[in-house]
Amino acid sequence: MDAKVTGCFIAQLRKELGLTQKELAEKLEVTDKAISRWETGVSLR
Repeated sequence: MDAKVTGCFIAQLRKELGLTQKELAEKLEVTDKAISRWETGVSLR
């Protein structure tokens, strides 16, 4: 799995839903920094 492709997919879906990184983080019970890392492909954990 390519982290950059996955990150772009997550960001695209989040934006289509009209959510900020913070709002998505609250729904998934993770930090907004985790969402940022996922979207940039730095980490998928």
